[in-house]
Amino acid sequence: MKKICFFVCFVMLFMSTAVRGEGEIIPEGDAKSCILIEQSTGEVLYEMNADEQLPIASVTKIMTMLLIMEEIDSGRLGYDDMVTVSENAMSYGGSTMFLETGEQLSVSDMLKGIAVASANDGAVAMAEHISGSETAFVDRMNKKAEELGMTNTHFVNTNGLDDENHYSSARDVAVMSRELLDHPDITKYTSIWTDELRDGKFKLANTNKLIRFYTGANGLKTGSTSQALCCLSASAERDGMELIAVVLGSPTSAKRFSSAKALLDHGFANYGISRLAEEGETVCEADVRNGTVNKVNGAAAETKNILEAKTDQGGTEKRVYIDEGITAPVEKGERIGTMEFVRGEEVIGSVDIVAAEAVEKKNILMIMGDIVKRYLVTEK
Repeated sequence: MKKICFFVCFVMLFMSTAVRGEGEIIPEGDAKSCILIEQSTGEVLYEMNADEQLPIASVTKIMTMLLIMEEIDSGRLGYDDMVTVSENAMSYGGSTMFLETGEQLSVSDMLKGIAVASANDGAVAMAEHISGSETAFVDRMNKKAEELGMTNTHFVNTNGLDDENHYSSARDVAVMSRELLDHPDITKYTSIWTDELRDGKFKLANTNKLIRFYTGANGLKTGSTSQALCCLSASAERDGMELIAVVLGSPTSAKRFSSAKALLDHGFANYGISRLAEEGETVCEADVRNGTVNKVNGAAAETKNILEAKTDQGGTEKRVYIDEGITAPVEKGERIGTMEFVRGEEVIGSVDIVAAEAVEKKNILMIMGDIVKRYLVTEK
């Protein structure tokens, strides 16, 4: 059983139905497929042919970078670790960082080459360094895609060179882009406009022109081949909201950028993020039995955001439920209840409520003192 603690407030309501092609954001013929999502919630704001299987060229390297970042964040790989270039990696053409067989560069420099210059040779060198071979690394790419629910994706290489069995979809690209952005250090690389390697001997210029010309742009990856045409996964952040726009199959480079810009403009103009709960925020007070104090503050266990249309006029109610029978000792961070977010009659989300501080159990002397006090009160 639970009892409800009175705690009601209203916030702007978000209509959860995704916009699907309304208003034709991208002119017909400017892309084969596209999607716009909000990064923190994953909400789809616009889509067109988002599940069509298409070649994605070097946008593939989003998955390559994702696996690299997972290795770094796990501690199995360091930014300063040195990577030795194999003859196989050196042999890759197209977009390259001109690696030489036997050359050694740091993981950080390899990431710069992949993220900024779209280096095919760098992607293969990193794959070999992490998994021993590109084939083994590609197996990991496909396994990760499966874990993420990317049902319209299959990889055969690390860099996106054309192959009939190498494909993805706009929705799947958005999924792996969102996952990559969960590793915040990656934008230190994807947001670079110009840089250099090899003590200034090799200059880097980002293939993603939005990095320089679109306010808030921080990534992620371009791609173009004869089969894929021009592709882009573009991310940008403004006013606490991060959007991801994926554009596949644009006939020209200029149209992929204009299409991504139009999608991002639509998102920033029409939507915003409201914070329903902040991690550590005090939301109520709960009774505690047999404690050195008889009350404990309840705090939100995590941050909870909601995406809302700027024109919406509804409200979301917050309801705080505290578990009955909370008894000391209570550990700081221990779950003591739940806060639900309700729109109409629908629960659209919830967060745990945890004890904001520890409460110690009364010792025997304190318990005896309580008994004496109650006796004296009764006698009066």
